[in-house]
Amino acid sequence: MLKIIETTNAPQAIGPYSQAVQVAETLYISGQTPLNPKTKKVVEEDIKIQTRQCLENIKAIAEQAGFKTENIVKCSVYLKDMSTFKNMNEVYASFFGSHKPARVTVEVSRLPLDALVEIDAICAK
Repeated sequence: MLKIIETTNAPQAIGPYSQAVQVAETLYISGQTPLNPKTKKVVEEDIKIQTRQCLENIKAIAEQAGFKTENIVKCSVYLKDMSTFKNMNEVYASFFGSHKPARVTVEVSRLPLDALVEIDAICAK
């Protein structure tokens, strides 16, 4: 059974895709850019602030579907510049605490809205 997940507590999709799709006990969260859902604008051009916003958007979507941060099993992190890895990683580690989902981090040439970071996630119960 496929269920589309939407919440106003995270930015609306800026293309022909869903914020998330749930299949049984697995939730696939689309890549989240550092858009503030209230202002609909990218937050400050600071990797730490942008990483936090991406993760807060993921959390809001997961919670809308009845999942918790601890249910996140994998993230993909896309960085505009790999030299920001250390600062992104600091925020990421702080957000997840002792929970450590599987992860991949790659540098890309450009992200939507010229963001510094984009993060997607998979959750499972």
